Order: sequence, then C-alpha cells, then structure tokens
Amino acid sequence: MERTHSFETAWRKCSTARDGQPVSSEVEPLVRAVHAEVIRNPAQLPRLKRALESLLLFLASPAGRTHANCSAVDLFFTLDDAWPPTMWDHLPEAFADVLADIGGALHDTVKAPHIAQNFSSLPEQLLARVRAIELPERAV
Repeated sequence: MERTHSFETAWRKCSTARDGQPVSSEVEPLVRAVHAEVIRNPAQLPRLKRALESLLLFLASPAGRTHANCSAVDLFFTLDDAWPPTMWDHLPEAFADVLADIGGALHDTVKAPHIAQNFSSLPEQLLARVRAIELPERAV
C-alpha cells in the first residue's frame, strides 16, 4: 500500500501542545507555505526562500520562540507523512541542507539552546543561512 503524503496528516501529528504549551496558531500557515514551496517541482526558489524567511523570522521572534513552536516545526520536517519519498531532492543543496537542519536540532532552541547552536539550528542561525543563499539569475 502506498503511503499518502499530506500536510494535514503530518501537521496533526506535530501540532500538539508541549509541556502544556500550545503551538501558536501563527505557525501552521507559515509551515504550510514552506511545505507548498518545497513540494513544488520545478521549484520556485524565490518563493521558497521567502517562505522559509517568514517561518524562521517568526520562530526567532519573542512571540514565536517557544518550545512548542520550535518542536512542532522540527518534528514536521522529519515526518515521512509530510513528504514524498524523494523529499527535497529536486532542490539546490543549500536549501536541502537548511530543511534537513530544521528537522535536526531546532527542537532544542528553548530547552537546550547550546545544542541547537552547536548544530547551527537556532532560528536566527537558520535564517542567516537562508538569507545567504544566492538565487540563480533565472530564478529571481
């Protein structure tokens, strides 16, 4: 049986409260926007870059930088339910690396920031990496 990949299924698994703290309602549309751009093939890299910047700006903000939010986003980017088998193979390496790192140690941002920082997975570190990605002339 082939597994279906659905934003809704994956988000339901990720968006539960952590330590009694709910995931902010602002997170879901930001993650949805990144997801839509990641699965678009061929990719529209400027749109993907803007979607990632918006998500990471929120997670780096005082309102967005919560354990529940960072953990939900981290988990979403690791779930097979969210992505087709090839995941983000069609994307340039710089984007694929950031996406993989979002699903790496972002969940440690609040409770163990030294770990997230060590893996370059704090929201502001990821945001700086996204902003440093140079888009090909034809993609701008």
